[in-house]
Amino acid sequence: MSESTAAKSKMKYSIVNRAEAPNREGRRNYWDYLDLGLTAASGGAVRAQIICNKKGKSPPTGWHYHACQMQIVYFTKGWAELQFEDGRVHVTKPGDMVFIPGGTLHNEGESSDDMEALELSLPAEMGTINVDPPAGFSQTFGEPGQK
Repeated sequence: MSESTAAKSKMKYSIVNRAEAPNREGRRNYWDYLDLGLTAASGGAVRAQIICNKKGKSPPTGWHYHACQMQIVYFTKGWAELQFEDGRVHVTKPGDMVFIPGGTLHNEGESSDDMEALELSLPAEMGTINVDPPAGFSQTFGEPGQK
């Protein structure tokens, strides 16, 4: 068995139609998480899911970071507000791709009632750690903290 074959031995091909993708529990109770099957197919190396807003405008999340190598989010519908520890605030639109290295502090504001995005995380298991706001910020999305 070649080294390349051995490395792939935990992986198998997978085809999942969105209409058949099961809804899994996720980080936020106001979003649906449609599992695209990559966690099982990749032996836990990567997770892919479609996130759909299911309860109208979503509330801000508060400052947090993810315990993973990376998170990649490609927005296909609606909009979402994102704020990063460098002070940048971005309102996504369809076609935007956001790359967030693991450990990067960010705060998600509201998102539209039709927000939908494809999210990938490496590895598949991704923890969310809520934190105090970085210096100069408040926990409220978009508001500076008390100096």
